[in-house]
Amino acid sequence: MADIHVEEFYKDVAIAMIQLYSAFPRRINLFVEDIAGPDEPDEFGLHSKRHMACFGTLLWLAEEGLLRYVDTIRQEALDQVVLTRDAFTRLSSPAPMALVRALTEPMSEPELPVSVQKDLSTYIHLLRSAFKSGSSSQISLAVQSAFFTDSNDGRIH
Repeated sequence: MADIHVEEFYKDVAIAMIQLYSAFPRRINLFVEDIAGPDEPDEFGLHSKRHMACFGTLLWLAEEGLLRYVDTIRQEALDQVVLTRDAFTRLSSPAPMALVRALTEPMSEPELPVSVQKDLSTYIHLLRSAFKSGSSSQISLAVQSAFFTDSNDGRIH
């Protein structure tokens, strides 16, 4: 079983990527509270560990080249955020069929048009399906597959 902070990291990544993909190519403000939930700073004005972990995740995504932003809004949000070309391309790309079958509900309609089948096999669809399921293991697998595997060999790097 993964450490809870790692599971939260994968969930934060999924939510951020889904929000950014849904707005692409517009730049948006990405608020930590929209991802990690409400936070009340303590009497010294310091945020909770959970809030700071989510903020750290967003900064890490930028450092790893998955998103760009103009500035931070204190430790509350990233300002003017957009997916990078690499992240957009990866999210729009088809995932391996074995992964699609593992992470999505079986279709009751076996003969879907090819265009619909392509949309349902993308990494962004897998992230959305995993997030909708609420399963930490599915979210982790979807995020790892989308961003931490080599699409040519399927291994996590």
